Amino acid sequence: MKYLLDVNVLVAWGWSDHVAHEQTAKWITATTEQKTSRLLTSPIPELGFVRVSVQRTTGRVTVEAAGNVLAGMLRSLGAKHAFLPDDRSARRFPGWCRQASRTTDAHLLELAKAHGAKLATLDERIPGAFVLSGLRA
Repeated sequence: MKYLLDVNVLVAWGWSDHVAHEQTAKWITATTEQKTSRLLTSPIPELGFVRVSVQRTTGRVTVEAAGNVLAGMLRSLGAKHAFLPDDRSARRFPGWCRQASRTTDAHLLELAKAHGAKLATLDERIPGAFVLSGLRA
């Protein structure tokens, strides 16, 4: 199975002080141990990780440092990671996407589907996404 990692999954995995860090890290480990699994990132989740990482620390983590943390996280996945270029238009949205705050979720879900993957998220409000068990955004 291929999973496109949502911003919230990357943030929870990347920062040990995040409430869902331990459970997310366990899911990442278990998933990478499955022979056919792949963990994907794309520009939006990667940029989101950097943005949220800097914001959540009120600037104590710099953009450069957040980028370095992300690079290390993805390196740790080795061949289990692949970068998914974002080749989807931002002109079409599924019917459940009625608010501006849901557009990124809808876009990432459609990107994942178009590439035979599931969007892995902590957000239970995304119809059709794979929600990491017992975790909340």
